[in-house]
Amino acid sequence: MAIPVASDTAEAREPTPYRLWALLRYMLALGTWGFGGPAALIGYMYRDLVERRRWISESDYKEGLALAERLIPSHWENNYGGSVKALAAVKRRLYDALGDKDIPPHIHNDLKREHLVRTGSVVFHEDYFENLGGSGKAGAGEREAIGRAFGSFDAWESEFRRIGAGLGGGSGWVVLGFNQHTQQLENYWMADRARGPAATLPILVMDMYEHSYQMDFGAAAAKYIDAFFQNIQWDKVAARLGATGASKT
Repeated sequence: MAIPVASDTAEAREPTPYRLWALLRYMLALGTWGFGGPAALIGYMYRDLVERRRWISESDYKEGLALAERLIPSHWENNYGGSVKALAAVKRRLYDALGDKDIPPHIHNDLKREHLVRTGSVVFHEDYFENLGGSGKAGAGEREAIGRAFGSFDAWESEFRRIGAGLGGGSGWVVLGFNQHTQQLENYWMADRARGPAATLPILVMDMYEHSYQMDFGAAAAKYIDAFFQNIQWDKVAARLGATGASKT
């Protein structure tokens, strides 16, 4: 798919910072009033996001198309957006249940289970989307910190990819996390959104539910994993590492 040619200064300009909620609102609005399907919207989004708003650089936009042409808007609007709405509804029902002394315990626990699942979905999806949209090139600091924990950066990446490949065709998450109890960076396998590793702060999150890749990649989970790595926002990973102290020697 051809992308409009930018002006000579388009790539030289620094992207303008934006908030996650602003991009979410933008994508939801685009899904509502956008016409012509993904092919027609590629040019519009380039002019709007790269040239006018300057939220994304030209190079990042081009690299992101492999992952985001159809998949990201659908994933964000239908899966993440659906969980946001469901979590709000569950919280309202739990609030009402606080004043209902006659509600059976098992009914209350059904709501609490849904509360747990939807909270996990919202949080892990936000972590996932926030660590996308970059060049896929890890900085020296991130490579050093991760390399110390795994013996080498390549050893970490190999295991992270292997966990993802093992979840292909099913469901789950792959998380590089900092365990506050053991004070270690480790890769974690997660079967669902309800059970995350204990005392662990997510550093890099990859969604391996089929809705994350089937629209653009079919059953080819390995191609999705390649595209994920090509689009990692390593600045976000660096910020998460910095907040844990794991990036320090």
